[in-house]
Amino acid sequence: MPNAQALSDYRKEEAVAESLARLWEGFQAYCDGFTAITRRAQGRFEKRDWQGMRADTLERLDLYGQVVDRTVRRVVDRLGLQAKTPDVWRTLKAGFTDGLKQRTDSELACTFYNSVNRRILQTVGIDPQLEFVAPHPAESAQPPSNGVCFSMTVPAVTPDVIQALLAQYPFKIPFADLHTDARLCAERLRLRLAHAPAPPAPIRIEMLRTPFFREMRAYLIGRICRGDHQVPLVFALENSDQGPGLLVDALLLTTEALRVLFSFSHAYFHVPSETPRELVRFVKQLMPSKRNAELYIGLGYNKHGKTELYRDLLDHQQVCGQDRFDFADGQRGMVMIAFNMPGDDLIYKLIRDRFASPKSATHRQVMEKYDFVFRHDRAGRLVDVQTFENLELDQCCLTSGLLEELSTEARRTVTMTEDRVVLHHVYVERRMIPLDLFLKQADARDAKSAVIDYGRAIKDLARINIFPGDLLIKNFGVTRLGRVVFYDFDELCPLTDCHFRRMPQSRGYEDEMEAEPWFAVGDNDVFPEEFASFLALSSELRQVFFQHHGDLLTPEFWQETQDTIRAGVITPILPYTDAQRLRPAGHAG
Repeated sequence: MPNAQALSDYRKEEAVAESLARLWEGFQAYCDGFTAITRRAQGRFEKRDWQGMRADTLERLDLYGQVVDRTVRRVVDRLGLQAKTPDVWRTLKAGFTDGLKQRTDSELACTFYNSVNRRILQTVGIDPQLEFVAPHPAESAQPPSNGVCFSMTVPAVTPDVIQALLAQYPFKIPFADLHTDARLCAERLRLRLAHAPAPPAPIRIEMLRTPFFREMRAYLIGRICRGDHQVPLVFALENSDQGPGLLVDALLLTTEALRVLFSFSHAYFHVPSETPRELVRFVKQLMPSKRNAELYIGLGYNKHGKTELYRDLLDHQQVCGQDRFDFADGQRGMVMIAFNMPGDDLIYKLIRDRFASPKSATHRQVMEKYDFVFRHDRAGRLVDVQTFENLELDQCCLTSGLLEELSTEARRTVTMTEDRVVLHHVYVERRMIPLDLFLKQADARDAKSAVIDYGRAIKDLARINIFPGDLLIKNFGVTRLGRVVFYDFDELCPLTDCHFRRMPQSRGYEDEMEAEPWFAVGDNDVFPEEFASFLALSSELRQVFFQHHGDLLTPEFWQETQDTIRAGVITPILPYTDAQRLRPAGHAG
């Protein structure tokens, strides 16, 4: 008969082994669910089922949290009180590490393990003994090719080559005019390669086998290599409603164009893959300055993207003596405390304990706004925001002024010890130049372009059923590529919740002198004519804005946009320009 201690040890080992199995079962359930949802994208695209594509996007966003919650419950149920024991998690981590050797997605597995581990242990900061901090060796090792690409070597890019390339993708519907598409693409590529700084040599075309689906387009992504020079090659495909079949709508041939396509202000792609790190590695070769975090997030692996962001933060803290967190450039927010390291391209935001007048939202309402944006189509005009819980920083990495502000204005979300600062709920997003600061330092040409794009941004937001609430230019930022993006979410709301009205005519001088309006104003009433008073632009730039976007000052623009949304009409907002399109807008053949 085994003694009591031996029996207890046996049962503990059995519980740990079963919990390890449940961790892997949970991760596999997430992978299977993610793949199943993502694989629907091609069918949605072929059937022009845009509402279904949107529903899939939301389902996939919810999937990770649902599986983690379920896995946490199963592990805790099996381990009982031992679930809080560090020794148990050291054993689990060792066993989990052994299983990573057989995975081509080991980086995602490590993140999933961390999510369950941190939820159960309620970890503040990080414990390298109990969770994965540095990349697992399997992540950075060069794996054998798994066929994510195909390649062609040709003497020149001809229409026949383009046709052969497009034929590699097994769409269930044909191209509507493949001959014309191939001819137009070959012409564009001939002009692009004529200016490429490379000697005449055979041309090698490398393409990812899997299309990237997002909203109303499919993208075929690759590159053209000649000698040591490479040119990005992206075909943007449209399933036109003007006739049966696919069209190549645009050709993207520069790193800048690719960066816009993969911008942090767009929704996530749907790309089935068993080896996401190989997709990331290939795309990063086309955009070397792009963070791995942004690429993983762009592929829909936003939780692992957060892991990559955290690793970047750890690296930055190693040099905090030279580069410390301080207030972000621009006007201080009434709702958020925004700060960053000057040498980094990320910005951190904490919700203040109290909001200055006239802000009236609650702490919970602000959080709900950010969650709303996370789940909404961003159309290239809303910054992507990742939420971190219990993020720990060294106090020496923050300036004294910032520490004082956090200690007095953010007590609900910040805990300070002798040498550490714990941010219990912080938003992390890409840093931009606030539009008001940009206009002060830009030359006349760039300032004009930014003001025009500011108006386009407002209209794009309207078309995806977003009303910013605050149209002040300080709430918009300018990206490195000159695009204007909205980043202040505390007052945005669905456009269809607003009631746009024309300002009633006053009955006389006495009405105009009244401190309060002489007419009834509902909670959701909006008077577009008043927008002009909030522009805060120079007289020249105001004229530019009125010339290009004067319709924003009329209720008719907003009412017509609301009618379009309510009718279920989806207006594509494209991540490329008319100049990059093969045909004039609206021309299908």
